[in-house]
Amino acid sequence: MTGASVVPPGLRAAFDDHLAHADDTGATALALDLLRSGASAEEILLRLIAPAQAAVGARWVSTEWSVAREHAATHVSERAVSAVAAAASASRPRTSAPGRRVLCACVEGERHTLPARITAEVLRLRGFDLTFLGANVLVPRLVSHVHRQGPDLVALSCMIPVRLPAAHRLIDCCRRAGVPVLAGGAGFGPAGVWARTLGADLYAPDPATAADMLAVRWPDRPRETAPLEHLADEEYSRIVRQRTELLRRLLARLRERYPRLCDPGAEHAEAVLEDLGRIPDVLAAANYVDDPRVLTDYLSFGVAFLHARGMPTSALGLALGILSGPLGDLPRASAHLDAGRRWLAAAGQAVPPE
Repeated sequence: MTGASVVPPGLRAAFDDHLAHADDTGATALALDLLRSGASAEEILLRLIAPAQAAVGARWVSTEWSVAREHAATHVSERAVSAVAAAASASRPRTSAPGRRVLCACVEGERHTLPARITAEVLRLRGFDLTFLGANVLVPRLVSHVHRQGPDLVALSCMIPVRLPAAHRLIDCCRRAGVPVLAGGAGFGPAGVWARTLGADLYAPDPATAADMLAVRWPDRPRETAPLEHLADEEYSRIVRQRTELLRRLLARLRERYPRLCDPGAEHAEAVLEDLGRIPDVLAAANYVDDPRVLTDYLSFGVAFLHARGMPTSALGLALGILSGPLGDLPRASAHLDAGRRWLAAAGQAVPPE
């Protein structure tokens, strides 16, 4: 990372306060003052804005902040990123030979754009010629940009594992066009294990590492990606086809077992149902990459999420049991559900009978 100084703790606390009060003017001014005082733009992005935004997410999970407050704070962070990027661009000398062309995008359904935006700006600061497509990029849109702009690399962001099948579609279309793919984001799993499963050429855990990797070794033109052979059993397709019925059955049974969820006005009821209602999609993603860790990682999040909202974490075990019935004849799906129940038991979470 460029720049040797660190962000003073007092400035970080002040920035956090601006986020807490949705004060985009104050947050932007603080970031620009820090830039003028000698801190590098990359340092501000990675050591001030990114960790502050991570704390915003943690406050939402713990229910310290509402969804609305989290969204407002995220907007402030986005404004600060834009201001720092614009100021850094204005102060950089113009060159007649731009660097390698990188297309940066969030996979279909992915609306957490800030990590991808910060990555794009760090790469731009390191001299790459960047185009940022933003959130929820569909395959036709990406294909259009790839063929029109001819990028040297596509950087894909995926923050939630349920988007892995969509990520695979984008990775596949890029590789078919002869463009290598750099994957990033927590959705690609521990150490990017699912990025490799889906055929990405590189994985980077953070923006600075991505820039460092590309500076040392540019990926070769990709060859055709090998198919995911386990998908030939069509288990994933069947889960997707049954999604509506699985979700209906799941939510109905949860409302029956936990009557407070029947009241849309009850505190956190809507958020709890939304969280538990993602489990069929999480199971489908686990089936897609054939790795139960997609499910067990989500259960780990779910335990903290439900506990903070005063909801019995046994609801997770109940949800797995509800899905086991209609999916009992699918060997891989059943194995993943069993792995989820074992994880809950090992974590000391009750697994009630369905």
